[in-house]
Amino acid sequence: MSEPKAYAGGARSPRIAGVKTKALSVIPDERGWLMEILRADDGEMFTTFGQVYVSATYPGVVKAWHYHKVQTDNVACVAGMVKLVLIDTRSGSPTEGVVNEFFVGSLRPMLVQVPKLVYHGWKCIGDTVALVVNAPTEPYDYHDPDEFRLDPHGTLPYDWSRKDG
Repeated sequence: MSEPKAYAGGARSPRIAGVKTKALSVIPDERGWLMEILRADDGEMFTTFGQVYVSATYPGVVKAWHYHKVQTDNVACVAGMVKLVLIDTRSGSPTEGVVNEFFVGSLRPMLVQVPKLVYHGWKCIGDTVALVVNAPTEPYDYHDPDEFRLDPHGTLPYDWSRKDG
């Protein structure tokens, strides 16, 4: 694992190689709303289907760091807001050391595709529970999980605290 490059909060860093995003549209009517997240005909975004799950995160909580060796994650926050952070520690990657922050959720509906081997995690940045939906390319293997974790604080050079200014 290489040392990520310093990241200045708010500065635009290059997009990590292999990361794709898709703006999501909310379709409201008098009954409520609908939002498509990922479709089989989404071109480059869709490759294969593993499973779909939702993860609830309480305000201020950080769920990080992990990566996968096989699966690609397709992450969208459908309620509340999260700061989704990706760090490219892949040796030899053209974006090795790059950090990407995505502010996603009800105020910015977006699907973020996280390639395998890229560390990622999120922090609930609102005052309500955030609901994050993931449609990974592989089903979870309870006996041999494709999940490699680090502690969210102090293991990668990223500061989860709010950046006021």
